[in-house]
Amino acid sequence: MSEIEDRLSAAPVTALVRGAIGSGDAWIVGGAVRDAALDRAVTDLDLAIGGDPRAAAEAIASAGAGHAFELSAEFETWRASARDHGWQVDVSALRGGAIDADLAERDVTIGAVAVPLAGGEAFDPHGGLDDLREGVLRAVGDRSFAADPLRLLRAARLASELGLRIDPATVELAGAAAARAGEPAGERQLAELRLLLGGPAPLRGLELIDELGITAAVLPEFAALRGVEQNPNHHLDVHGHTLAVLARLLEVEAELERFAGPRAEEAAILLAEPLADEWSRGAALRFGALVHDFGKPATRAERDGFITFFGHDREGAQIVDEMCGRLRAGRRLSDFLRRLTLHHLRLGFMVHERPLSRRRVHDYLRATEPVGVEVTLLTVADRLAARGTAPTASEEMVEAHLDLAREMIGAALDWRREGPPAPLLRGDELAAALGLEAGPRIGELLRELEAAQYAGEVTSREQAIALARAEEKRSG
Repeated sequence: MSEIEDRLSAAPVTALVRGAIGSGDAWIVGGAVRDAALDRAVTDLDLAIGGDPRAAAEAIASAGAGHAFELSAEFETWRASARDHGWQVDVSALRGGAIDADLAERDVTIGAVAVPLAGGEAFDPHGGLDDLREGVLRAVGDRSFAADPLRLLRAARLASELGLRIDPATVELAGAAAARAGEPAGERQLAELRLLLGGPAPLRGLELIDELGITAAVLPEFAALRGVEQNPNHHLDVHGHTLAVLARLLEVEAELERFAGPRAEEAAILLAEPLADEWSRGAALRFGALVHDFGKPATRAERDGFITFFGHDREGAQIVDEMCGRLRAGRRLSDFLRRLTLHHLRLGFMVHERPLSRRRVHDYLRATEPVGVEVTLLTVADRLAARGTAPTASEEMVEAHLDLAREMIGAALDWRREGPPAPLLRGDELAAALGLEAGPRIGELLRELEAAQYAGEVTSREQAIALARAEEKRSG
């Protein structure tokens, strides 16, 4: 038995699949074979079978107490997965009716290797295992990208994830198809971006997207940042600054204790939490670093020889919404990215107010909820990446920002765990006490009372009513 076959056979998911559907005309292909060749743990399988993918997926799901669903009608692919996400099996019909024809239609050689489900030597007609050993990503054939333009983005993602260089002929082939990179369904593109940005080398992935010539088709908003010059707060154009922010965010992730202080462990747990669309909060924060300045090209102006970007936070939030619509992102991911973009300037404006009053802390937490921790980490990366010659880019200002960020991360984690203080009285009780009709004004007064309560200015129902009455008198 070869080492690859041995590792595949040792994986519990392989035993599950063999027990559910037997062996028959079935092959393990793609990522599982590649992971076995790299001596990685195998938890997911891709199968190419001569039978009905739906029936096979349903049998696997039944055997593993999981669930099955259609993944792609176009490519005749079904997925069976564990309810706890412990394993996953994608089942597709053999293209061309035989394994050699199927592999010939795959995108890159390292994914065009198959091992019989029943066991046996790897079938590698395109030299994928040699390419993997030599660290090369190579297209299987001249139609590799034309057959499915999503493969362009996938090539960049795979090469960055596995540390491969892309074969020059493959780069040329990609260039010929680059204009079509934005054609696949938005959710398919978003899934590849998730794997690229959430992977081990997101900066290399973005570099490879450029190398393949597909940035403008996949992320036109990011491509538009190139060449947009900035003021002396920055030493790079907006495109270069954005990449520097992402690089700094990776540094923040790696050194959370330095940037989040004693709450680093809690921050790490938060970033690892699932958010939506299979994105973790940490991976979505990386996406936020990429999109946070999308509003700068549209708002750039020069006043008295100084470059400004007034309103780029609000403009950027709208652009991010439009991008998320194109990529068919879910509501939670879209809202997360929009809020990061909208609020990424807030903490920087507050540095000059230190020490902050409890009311100002409350203002920040309420405004940035529920991304208070993440947007604060983004401001840290943003500040570290702005290394221009202006006073606001000085070491003293950077350190002041980092100190404030550590304080605010702690406050935001507390807010996330405990929420705002429990109200001392309800809206109808407040209306009755003040003799007011229910309406927007009651809501305004309740928000004022919440801020006062957070700041420790009121601690009882009577004090709350007295403060609300004074506010009403002052405003009237």
